Amino acid sequence: MGKILIITGATATGKTAFAIECAKRLNGEIISCDSMQIYRSLDIGTAKPTLEEQNAVPHHLIDIVDAGEEFSVQQFVSLAGEKIKEIESRGKLPIIVGGTGLYIRSLIYPYSFCSSKKDEKVRDELNKILDEKGSDYLYSLLEKVDKESVQKIHKNDTKRVIRALEIFKTTGKPKSEQTIEEIKPRYDYVLIALTMPREKLYERINKRVDLMFEMGLENEVESLVKKGKVNQNSQSMSAIGYKEFFDYFEGKRTLTETKELIKKNSRNYAKRQETFIRGFSDAKWFDDKKEALLFALKQFT
Repeated sequence: MGKILIITGATATGKTAFAIECAKRLNGEIISCDSMQIYRSLDIGTAKPTLEEQNAVPHHLIDIVDAGEEFSVQQFVSLAGEKIKEIESRGKLPIIVGGTGLYIRSLIYPYSFCSSKKDEKVRDELNKILDEKGSDYLYSLLEKVDKESVQKIHKNDTKRVIRALEIFKTTGKPKSEQTIEEIKPRYDYVLIALTMPREKLYERINKRVDLMFEMGLENEVESLVKKGKVNQNSQSMSAIGYKEFFDYFEGKRTLTETKELIKKNSRNYAKRQETFIRGFSDAKWFDDKKEALLFALKQFT
């Protein structure tokens, strides 16, 4: 098995265009690592690559699940693993692209505790807490149950924070009192993280949301609801850009207020994404895509 390329970063940092350029230059195929682009009919709000972009280079794991279906991290890891093997069998480079840090981490690192059994439900719950409430809140949970481990784990190292919490929840004992096997990555990989100054990123996010509304985001969400494909409790409707519409549909919020809330939630999410990605100590950060491309070319040519 060869080395794979992973491209991540907060929303609106330009991952799609950069990944396509890398795929063209490195004879690669793209595997989407976005927890919402997997859903059919969620196109505008997820900033899904256009058909033109998808035709430029092969894309995988986009539009694979109906909007009303559930989809787990474990399903992603399994499907992505299959696609990596397929792409490598064609002599091409697998390029994992997306901002769902949970998917990236779960793909790279298998969980193996020698003194506690795995509990995927607990792990999914912890990852959901991380996605929804952020690393500070997750870290505060660990502080309450394992003060010794807290002294050794930085709050941004969310992989280890979740490991420690999972061990406590599955065994009833703190991680510091147990022996844990060293976890080795499943893949040899290069991880590129795209970033940009916060003010510029927020401006891009705001403009992107404006464009989504111009493209018909309201109609996209309304159509899904009216056709009975989703409801407020559907997993897909937990996505930013979709969940905010339900109060609007019920007359509790104006359309302008809905748009501004989506912008705010997107900005906050971008901040959490960067914090999550900082937990990858081997990530190579770039705010210049030309430099990032040169770096990728050096790694794979």
